[in-house]
This record gives sequence, C-alpha cells and structure tokens, in this order.
Amino acid sequence: MSNTFRISLITATVLFSASALSALPQGYPAEYQKVVDAATKEGKVVIYSTTDIKAAGPLIQGFEKTYPGIKVEYNDMNSTELYNRFISEQASGGVSGDVVWSSSMDTGLKLATDYAMEYKSPEQSQLPKWAVWKDKAYGTTYEPVVFIYNKRLIPAGDVPDSHAALAKLIASQTDKFKGKVTTYDIEKSGLGFMLSVQDHNADPHYFKTLADVAKGGLSVQSSTGTMMERVSSGENLIGFNILGSYAEARAKNDPSLGISYPKDYTLVLSRVSFISQQSQNSNAAKLWLDYVLSEQGQNILANQADIPSIRNDIEGKNDIDGLTKILGNALKPIPVDETLLEYLQPKKRLEYIKEWRTAAGK
Repeated sequence: MSNTFRISLITATVLFSASALSALPQGYPAEYQKVVDAATKEGKVVIYSTTDIKAAGPLIQGFEKTYPGIKVEYNDMNSTELYNRFISEQASGGVSGDVVWSSSMDTGLKLATDYAMEYKSPEQSQLPKWAVWKDKAYGTTYEPVVFIYNKRLIPAGDVPDSHAALAKLIASQTDKFKGKVTTYDIEKSGLGFMLSVQDHNADPHYFKTLADVAKGGLSVQSSTGTMMERVSSGENLIGFNILGSYAEARAKNDPSLGISYPKDYTLVLSRVSFISQQSQNSNAAKLWLDYVLSEQGQNILANQADIPSIRNDIEGKNDIDGLTKILGNALKPIPVDETLLEYLQPKKRLEYIKEWRTAAGK
C-alpha cells in the first residue's frame, strides 16, 4: 500500500468518524455512537403503539431520515389489544415489540413494571420529574382531555366549560340529549377506564356527576375516531373524555366539530413508552425512545402531528409552557407512577366497573 493511499485512507476514516460523531444530538456522550452503530446493524425497530399511524407518520419519517439504516415496523392497535398481545407474546417467548407506546397510562405502566428494560435516556433532564418512572417508563406527550360538541346543533351559549356544567346541561335537556352523549366504553377501552378513574380521583362527586351526564343515555365507543365522527355528523351531540390532540387535528378541517377545555380541571395524559427487556433490537429501540423525547422528535409531534409536547422548549405554543399559559392551574397532569396501578387489581377493577355501569345506566 502506498504512503499516499494510506494517508488518504486514514484521512477519510477520520473524516467519516468526525462526521458520524457530529451527527449525534447535542449534549449526547461520544459513547452514544456505539449505540448508533449497533442499531444500524440491527436494521429495524418494532413499535407496538396506540398512536394512530397517521399521527405517528411524520415522526417515523423523521426517525428514518435521521437514521437511514434503521427501518421502523409500526403496529397501531387499541390499548386493550396492545396489552393482551404483548403479554401473550412475552409468555410464549415469541417475537414481540421492541418498544411499547401506549395512551392507556395504567396498563402501559403495568407492562413496564413487569417487562421494561432499565434505560436512562439522555433526554431525561428535559422532562418533568413526574414523567419518568425508575428509568424504565417515560411519559412522552402532554395531552389535555376535552369535551367535543357539534357546533351546528349546540348553541354557543350552551357549550359546557366544566364537568358540572356538562352534567347540568344534559340533565336539564334529557329529551334533546337522549342517546346523544358519547364517551369511552370503559370495559373495552383501557384508555377509557384509566380516564374514568382519574376523573374519580379529581372529582369527589364523580359518580353523581356521571349519573347526571348519563340521564340522556350514553353512547359508548372504543375509539376516539368513532366518537369524533358521530359528533361531527350529528348522530351524537356531545362527547367527553376525548383526547384533545386528536380533536384539535380533526377540527382544523371539520367546521362541525367544536372543542371545550373544562376549567374546573383538565386531565393531561402522557403516552407511556418503554423498551422491552426481551427486545431483539434493543439499540434501535434506544434510538427510537430518545428520538421521541428529543427536541427534534417533540417538535414533529407538536407541530406536524398536533400532539402536544412534554417539553417546554418547543417551537410554537403546543407544549407545556404554551398550554399552561392558556389553561393555567386547571391542568392536572396524570403522573407516571404506581398510583396508576391501584384500580388494575382485578377485584377493585370489577367493583369500579360495576359502580360505573350503575351510574351510567348501563
């Protein structure tokens, strides 16, 4: 090998290494390059998620552009399906998701308790303390839970701005709202169950409030999309415990769909994510989790997917700071901690569902 060629090869190697290292996110340790290299060899990451593929699309594209050697295999399912499928695959020892990303915070944390790999993300310092559980499970979003209504059929003066106002409106016009109020079926939707429990924790008179809301009769569904479609069409007039991120995204192109943020308290959901202990692509899974939590990933969520950011340094108003300026103390973030697990105990869950069904007239 000639000296000229050897020098050129060394120079190219140095330049390549410098280029690779410079591509690392700002503030990441140099050793992170080893994770990137190992992830590139793995070549893919398998995501099990409740986040709609349409909403997650920009994030997936951003990740694959940042790490072109890694393909995202994205599996979109409802919260109950995700929970049951993941547990079944773990029990059988079969191929499963590398990363779980669930809007059902309680079942997501339950899975993390049993199956999560311990991993301290370099992005952890940018997150609220309540959003990180034992370096295993991470809250990834900051999503207010809202009321939706049909703007053509509900007069502006009747739009409720609190849970008590919602109950009063429906109880005073039961004929108008007969079969026209929609929410989650808490037996079929893990997210719906979790939000109901959080309402119960926030409102000491929750079941009385629910009974008044249900006086017109509840139309229960297992997905946000179905509820928004029915309210928009007029088949239902009003809905509660709706993910504000999805509602805001739809309302941009749907003049019939109105949104109200309750001022007594507004629950804030944060989609829980973790890496599986049995991940077959654990390095790629680390890259994905870090990317979702990063400034770049959170910018995509906030400004392209219309899912509010859990950070406070994101462009625009769709992050913690922006929402706090609008809703202030009404915001009640649901912490990623063991309190989520209380009502997952089988006996307590069944008792709660029974009491909910009685109040809801089901």
